[in-house]
Amino acid sequence: MVTSLPNLLTLSRIGAIPVVVATFYVQGDAARWVACGLFVAAAVTDFFDGYLARRSNQVSALGRFLDPIADKLLVAAVLFMLVAFGRVSEWAILPALVILLREILVSGLREFLAEVRVGMPVSRLAKWKTAIQMVAIPVLLVGEAGPAVLPVALIGEAGLWVAAGLTLITGYDYLQAGLRTIRGQADAAGTTPQTGKTARNVG
Repeated sequence: MVTSLPNLLTLSRIGAIPVVVATFYVQGDAARWVACGLFVAAAVTDFFDGYLARRSNQVSALGRFLDPIADKLLVAAVLFMLVAFGRVSEWAILPALVILLREILVSGLREFLAEVRVGMPVSRLAKWKTAIQMVAIPVLLVGEAGPAVLPVALIGEAGLWVAAGLTLITGYDYLQAGLRTIRGQADAAGTTPQTGKTARNVG
């Protein structure tokens, strides 16, 4: 049901995206802190929508569909804007790119595995990746508006690199799971995944 509280929280995460994006076009430190606050609030809803849905037995197909999409849209939009507005160094563009590419890879794998009715549960390492990522991004949103005694941008970029490292590991794990499923299907059908020919005709 769209109007259930868990779904409304998920939709609010999507609704926060244009507001966060708009803050990039506003000059001043206040806009940076507003962006940080909005992102943190949106990230918190990521925990509560799932928790409330399970507790109140309101888990729905719409919620399962929107939840991962909302997360990816929020992260992708903010990373894109950080790079576009030069809020990160040239070296920090690389982990941002890795994170975005991994999200595309996992989305494709999830779509494929859903067609063959195979689930792909989130690993503990992936949860750590998400947690570190959700800390690093708001730090980068604050950037130069942060306390002068702290290297805020450096801290945020370091967190982004750690998240990217975990992204590569978890992305590889998910890819392996997808390939195992493909090989299993090919073996069951008597074909090879490379050519699609029947096993007796190969070689």
